[in-house]
Amino acid sequence: MRAEESRRTENDPSEPTAPNRPRLLATAEGTSSRAFGPGEWARLVAVALIWGSSFLWIDIGLESLRPGVIAASRLLLGAAVIACFPSAWKPVRRSDLGSIALMGILWMGLPLVLFPIAQQWIDSAVAGMVNGAVPLATAAWATFLLRRLPGPSQGTGLLVGFGGVVAIAWPQLMASRSTALGVGMLAFSVVLYGLAANLAVPLQQRYGALPVLLRAQLISLVFVVPFGLADLAGSRWNTKSVLAMFPLGALSTGLAFVMMIALVGRVGSARGSVPIYLGAPVAMVLGVVFLGESVHPSAIAGTALVILGAWLTSRREERGTRSQQVLRRTS
Repeated sequence: MRAEESRRTENDPSEPTAPNRPRLLATAEGTSSRAFGPGEWARLVAVALIWGSSFLWIDIGLESLRPGVIAASRLLLGAAVIACFPSAWKPVRRSDLGSIALMGILWMGLPLVLFPIAQQWIDSAVAGMVNGAVPLATAAWATFLLRRLPGPSQGTGLLVGFGGVVAIAWPQLMASRSTALGVGMLAFSVVLYGLAANLAVPLQQRYGALPVLLRAQLISLVFVVPFGLADLAGSRWNTKSVLAMFPLGALSTGLAFVMMIALVGRVGSARGSVPIYLGAPVAMVLGVVFLGESVHPSAIAGTALVILGAWLTSRREERGTRSQQVLRRTS
């Protein structure tokens, strides 16, 4: 029975396992040695390109649409894509809807409103660079919530990554109050992403990723709709801006999540998070090439530090991770 359950989970990364063998923790360690094949590389590159391009689509959308309209549009389209997967409709207990609602608002509701607001003053390239610090925020929140100090590799990664964020933000902070406010919004959104990622773990272990993701997006959509309606009057029709909402919603907020879940299920959470790191340079290149944005040399160096720091925080510590401790207790 246990072997059959293990095979079923490996084939469907959104399928929850038995309570005494958390799927996410088992996957994070159990498949970490699997070699990347063509399918894994294809998913990794696709997710990095999709998420890295989302800041370009936001910038194009802002040419005629207000931030609330952009946030509501992408959530509506993203939820529609997620809803097409049958496993997303698996039931969840009512008692967990409150936790899913909180996680969804922190993960998508607030950040998806704040990012387009911030990009009114901040270049898309800078937004993508700051977003590359999400794995660092996730590791920092895990350290705080678990009440234990990070290992040498993770601690070094957090310090290096923090220095990278400062290097990215510094030219913007020195430019004007409005750009400093934009950087502050981006940094706050990254902090929320990190907290939400930690809150999502027990829910995903219980139900699988897609059922939690669909409900989180629907709840976030309800939260964002008032902002969208309020900003509707200040928006105007522009074909290019409206068309930009489709890749931003259907791909970045929908399909990319499904592909990311499949990638994590096959290669583990540490290596599966690589697309988040790569999204920063993708955003930088797209902003420079298609929007004519200029990037400060310190921001380029900071992006390299953020990627290095994120990689260090994702490495397995020799003294044992929380995942290993849980697996030892359940084996």
